[in-house]
Amino acid sequence: MSKKRLGKGLSALIADNNKEQGADQKITKIDVKKIEPNPFQPRKKFDTDSLNELSQSIKENGIIQPITVRQVKADLYQIVSGERRWRAFKSISTKKIPAIVKDYSDKQMMEIALVENLQREDLNPMEEAQAYNKMIDNFDMKQNEIAEKVGKSRSSVANTLRLLNLPPKIQVYVSRGTISMGHARALLSLKEEKKQIEVADMLIEKDFSVRKTEEYISKIKKSKEKKKKNSSKTKEKLDEKWEKARELLSKTLGTKIKIAKRKKKKVITIECDDYKDMEKLIEKIQ
Repeated sequence: MSKKRLGKGLSALIADNNKEQGADQKITKIDVKKIEPNPFQPRKKFDTDSLNELSQSIKENGIIQPITVRQVKADLYQIVSGERRWRAFKSISTKKIPAIVKDYSDKQMMEIALVENLQREDLNPMEEAQAYNKMIDNFDMKQNEIAEKVGKSRSSVANTLRLLNLPPKIQVYVSRGTISMGHARALLSLKEEKKQIEVADMLIEKDFSVRKTEEYISKIKKSKEKKKKNSSKTKEKLDEKWEKARELLSKTLGTKIKIAKRKKKKVITIECDDYKDMEKLIEKIQ
């Protein structure tokens, strides 16, 4: 039975790739200036304090685990995994970093970068959603395929992708952790962008929990449904005498007539396809 990739972890992908290509684990030292970040890195921000701590640890203990790179030119490499270590290493005096050079495709680069960050919980929900979307756009992957790669359920992937439907302002709230993914999912049930932003600002101001947000949005939707029902009551059937008058007027003028209730008044609508119809109506009325 073949080994399931990525869903079982980053090491599973790298181990399988090594086996397929017959690659060894030879460690070489590469000048940090000849290495560039993974172009498919889903993480947009690296915590400065965390990097400083890692840099200090590297100074004292060295790098325990080498980074993994792929060679793209004679004197240029791209990081496959270990970008935090590379960034921290650049701040110390040592110029060459221990690395394992492997041959990976763009798709594998994206998969590994995504899984590495997910396993370490380094991605915020918006970065995760954007990474999934890139996998769909760039490699025509299905949601269930992505779910298998990252070891999550298809519904979890689908719910994360739905965050991209939020207004940009709310996406920023989610990326900064101002509101949680639970809050964001509740806001998605509101269809109007203006209302989503209004409620998002309110729940932040009042420090609503996810549960309270869901209850508040439920009340909004019920109120809207009630107004819709009340509005439909104004469109109830006309009295018999008004209906007869409508039919007679329609027959006399030779066109469709509508009579609608508007509080205490009636609004009569005469339909015309073009100006010629209007001229015919004027002749009949005269």
